[in-house]
Amino acid sequence: MSLPDLSALVQEGARLSVRATPKARRNAIEEGDPLRIWVTAPPDNGRANEAIRKLLAKALGIAPSRLTLLRGQTSRDKQFQVD
Repeated sequence: MSLPDLSALVQEGARLSVRATPKARRNAIEEGDPLRIWVTAPPDNGRANEAIRKLLAKALGIAPSRLTLLRGQTSRDKQFQVD
């Protein structure tokens, strides 16, 4: 799995719009606005949200704890903030 280098997007307080696809065949990120993210995790009990947060943090080169989900807990369209 090859992730794009999104480290240029890391700024304190930056908000990232994401279009999520849970239960996909693979974990992947496609650059754009919004970022497209596919994760293999199902959308049960927030497992997909956690998988998205971890994958996004890995592509950004930061710890997952620095990403906060602001909007879209149960939606495909999400917004994360870099803390």
